[in-house]
Amino acid sequence: MSAGFQRARRPEQIEARRVTILETATAMLRERPVAEISLRELSDRVGLAKSNVLRYFDSREAIFLEVLDGVWRAWLDGVERELAEPVEEGPGYAREERVAATIARSLRGDRLLCELISAMASVLERNISIEFARGFKARAAANTGRLAGLVRARVPELSDEGANHFAGAVFVVVAGLWPFANPTEAVATAAAELGAPPASRMFADGLTEGLVNLLVGLVARQR
Repeated sequence: MSAGFQRARRPEQIEARRVTILETATAMLRERPVAEISLRELSDRVGLAKSNVLRYFDSREAIFLEVLDGVWRAWLDGVERELAEPVEEGPGYAREERVAATIARSLRGDRLLCELISAMASVLERNISIEFARGFKARAAANTGRLAGLVRARVPELSDEGANHFAGAVFVVVAGLWPFANPTEAVATAAAELGAPPASRMFADGLTEGLVNLLVGLVARQR
């Protein structure tokens, strides 16, 4: 990175530097898991010293949480488009099943989002300042609220409380299942020897079944 870029102090240049750091972090996260990426390696890839990177973000964890927020919002845009597509009504809880299955399918197709969700509470939120935490948690609440609104628009029988519960639980389910979807080679081999299905299929089936049962159950309790 050029010396001129490093000396930049105008607001638009500072923002450009932040964007570069976040884009670099995103590219690295698409290559391998959070745990395998150090702040030093990220700084080297950007072309700045670690101390310079930390002028713009609290920590390595704060950078990855910023990436999560962007990926989360992009995912919500996609979910909104998918849920807007007209579907025929069916018997029983067919509508609820379709809504939950659509959300599960979109999550299965977004490895980076699942990876960051699984690391959010246990790793990434452990090394950030209170100021950053306030901002991030406010944005996370807005993202969760947006998902709740999208679900309730398609399932109007669901109360606000039920929709918020479902939206929050979506990420708890992902966080719980994702680590098992990426076993070590030894664990994958042992599981296969016992006749277990591939971890990726177990994740897909477990996520879909979990979200469908949750949404149907919430609606059934209100009827």
